[in-house]
Amino acid sequence: MAVGLMEVHLVKAKGLENKDFLVKMDPYVLIQYKGQERKSSVARGNSSNPTWNERFTFKVEYPGSGSEYKLILKIMDKDTFSADDFVGKATIYVEELLAQGSENGTAELHPSKYSVVNAENNYYGEIEVGVTFTPKEEEESKEEYGGWKESSY
Repeated sequence: MAVGLMEVHLVKAKGLENKDFLVKMDPYVLIQYKGQERKSSVARGNSSNPTWNERFTFKVEYPGSGSEYKLILKIMDKDTFSADDFVGKATIYVEELLAQGSENGTAELHPSKYSVVNAENNYYGEIEVGVTFTPKEEEESKEEYGGWKESSY
């Protein structure tokens, strides 16, 4: 089993559906992998074409428990006086990346565009994300079990 770090490079999005009426939306991304979740900053300004250029790290085991090797990106619209709006989501399957990284020592998906699907299951925009997996070197046990150095005599 390979244990390592998966780094997600959240670059930008394009053509997102504005959920706000009369005002620009303030999108952010919830990135989920198995039981872990990370949250991007809120992009302000060009709301339907936001840029984040942020990196997030997840601990990964391959093969690990379960068979779902999915990275889920939920794009949300930050609202001040009400619940945040769901804009859309994208799913990246990373099983091949983890297998390749386990075998070769590292693997990378260069930033690519993934389709964003809204609540009605229609394609509405795209998000650009890169993913890297690097297994950790397993440290040999450095435990010492007693001996003359540990003795008080």
